[in-house]
Amino acid sequence: MFDNYVFSEGTCKNVSNKDGQVNGFELKTLITYYRGVPLSMVHDVKVEVDGVEVPRESIRFSSNGEDYFTLDEMETVTTYKWEYGQEATVFVEKEGGLSKGEHDVKLTTVLRVAYIPVPFEGTKTRKVVIN
Repeated sequence: MFDNYVFSEGTCKNVSNKDGQVNGFELKTLITYYRGVPLSMVHDVKVEVDGVEVPRESIRFSSNGEDYFTLDEMETVTTYKWEYGQEATVFVEKEGGLSKGEHDVKLTTVLRVAYIPVPFEGTKTRKVVIN
């Protein structure tokens, strides 16, 4: 039902660090639930590029675009919320980022929410062009 929210169109791009070196890529996502949740309730985030899954330890998540957490850190983050309608940023640490050209990028978000006894997930794959 909310799968189109999982990966916001046109948001995947390479990112440079303070020294101007491309150190990864990011994409934006909207929550796949009708209300906000603390980051500790984000059960998992998965990224796949051209059929290859990104290692979990390379993924960072931010609900405000400023403060980033590893997926392991997020398990205990209760003071930051991901609100409905708020785009969160998924950053993938990857030296050099995505190579130029077309890529199939798949994003999966898995949430634990009130009233649902098992986590539920949303997945969206988009064709991304890096110039």
